[in-house]
Amino acid sequence: MKEKTRVELSIIILSYNTKEVLRRCLHSLLAVKNGAKFQIIVVDNGSNDSTIKMLKGEFAKEIKLIEHKQNLGFAKGNNSARKKYLGEYVLFLNSDTLVRENTIKKTLKYLQNNSKVGALTCKLVLPNGNLDKDARRSFPTPKVALSHFSGLDKIFPKSKIFAQYWYGFVPPNKVHEIDVIQGAYFLTRKKILDQVGWFDEDYFLDGEDIDLCWKIKSQGWKIVYYPKVSAIHLKGVSKGKKKEFKNSFQERKKVVTEGVRSMKVFYRKRLWNKYPVLFNFLIIGGIKVIKLLRIFKLTVKYIFTCRE
Repeated sequence: MKEKTRVELSIIILSYNTKEVLRRCLHSLLAVKNGAKFQIIVVDNGSNDSTIKMLKGEFAKEIKLIEHKQNLGFAKGNNSARKKYLGEYVLFLNSDTLVRENTIKKTLKYLQNNSKVGALTCKLVLPNGNLDKDARRSFPTPKVALSHFSGLDKIFPKSKIFAQYWYGFVPPNKVHEIDVIQGAYFLTRKKILDQVGWFDEDYFLDGEDIDLCWKIKSQGWKIVYYPKVSAIHLKGVSKGKKKEFKNSFQERKKVVTEGVRSMKVFYRKRLWNKYPVLFNFLIIGGIKVIKLLRIFKLTVKYIFTCRE
């Protein structure tokens, strides 16, 4: 029996109807493969846009493909790769990212050279050149969430009191420890994933990266934002939010409702026991209000878009 070739890094990309951006993402990875040896695992969650045909045709020799018949969600989809032959390090990468030269090489080297760091991300840059603020976040405790959803962090973007959610008080080009890194570029150690149980599958879309960071930090590991290298994040394409990749109203509504549901799941799992019961019900009520407001906003936007 032929012995499997060992790999140092496994890159897991979840795919769901993002054929064109996925193609660009894979080409960006292949362009830097000489500088960093890795394997690419693409998990497809039941795409119906000929993604599978493209992968089996153009990238058959470059990737390992896992096919699902339906959309299992972000957590369960990524977790399906856990039984595959993986390297010592694992990078969860969104299909709507473009990796720049040396990004993988330098982030991996930083993780290898810092034994107390359990996970890290690079600087994520939007197509317009601005920082993707979600690249570094604090845990959404009631205090942090209130400042964020009330808009106080936008009014006082560099305040240590009000701008904690996006670390607005820390320069965006400074390496520093944070609470949460985004699932768009999430580099960690396989032994840590096995230790904490990978992504929690109670989350379908959104929140699973926050929860995983909570579990990693709970085990005493540090999480780091490393902006010395970067990747482009098209932001929202993988969720069907961009106009050119727009999903149906029902699919967009599911994205909105699942995003809000993840807030409720996280609060009940990680924060419920830290506060009085009455306060907890007020928080859950606030989450329900956010859900209604987001559905209303989406509906109005959809109606006016259809009129154009």
